Amino acid sequence: MQITNTYGTPHHVSDASPSHVMSCDYYRVPLVGVIAPGNPGFEDMVKVLQDNGHHSRPEGYGLIFLESEEFSAVYFGAITQIEQYKRDNTDGTGTFDGSLGVTYAQWPQGAGWDDYIPRVFWNAKARGAVADGVGLVTAFAHTEIPGAEVIVYEFEGTWRPGGEAKQMVTYHCTGCHEDTFHDSGHVHDNTGPDRRRWAARQARQHLISASRHGVGDKKSACRPTNGEMLRAVNALAREKWGTPGNALPDTDDAYCATKGPCSVIRELRAGIRPPVYRA
Repeated sequence: MQITNTYGTPHHVSDASPSHVMSCDYYRVPLVGVIAPGNPGFEDMVKVLQDNGHHSRPEGYGLIFLESEEFSAVYFGAITQIEQYKRDNTDGTGTFDGSLGVTYAQWPQGAGWDDYIPRVFWNAKARGAVADGVGLVTAFAHTEIPGAEVIVYEFEGTWRPGGEAKQMVTYHCTGCHEDTFHDSGHVHDNTGPDRRRWAARQARQHLISASRHGVGDKKSACRPTNGEMLRAVNALAREKWGTPGNALPDTDDAYCATKGPCSVIRELRAGIRPPVYRA
């Protein structure tokens, strides 16, 4: 089954699990490299090929790393083929014949690979991003709330107020304005394509839940609180300080637009580097 995100990139998902992306029609090539005997970890790095009966080049391999917003793959080919590709791609128009080697879904991890592959972000400063790892990754139109979106984005934040700034990735629903920092397991250290893929998977699961259970149902992941907590905080503040005004905006969308994820997303859309979230 094929689905398309807000930005128009076709991805193919499992019929049985529509949040699970299995492939993509278009990829970036953020990394090209070579591994050969003598490289640190070479024996560990080719183990995936050995295990699948594909270790056919004892002299080594040329590598092309592919990435979309929600999927990644790596191509193993002849060193000469990849060297030719690098020469042909100096202007960004190079192509390669994937039938001459073997392609594996997702980038490899583990011994050898963890030291070989640098951290690569979807938003790269070299591609015009305001900073590495700061920007929108993808977005999906909300199926139940007209005009709302579920947005996956890379950002700089801290796990706890005053903590160390790190590159992170998560999603945000502009229909319910839940802050994923308060939803365990929905904010990830932005270490590579697999983390961005996971954040996008969770965003899809959020939409699927809203479609199945409706918006606001106790079984649904999309449950707007309509400012209930904000009104409680404002009432407590007025009582404590004896002031007539509200200490905080009294609706979730207004609060989110000034102090929450929507404030970060607004800056990202404008090409501005937002302040570190929760710093």
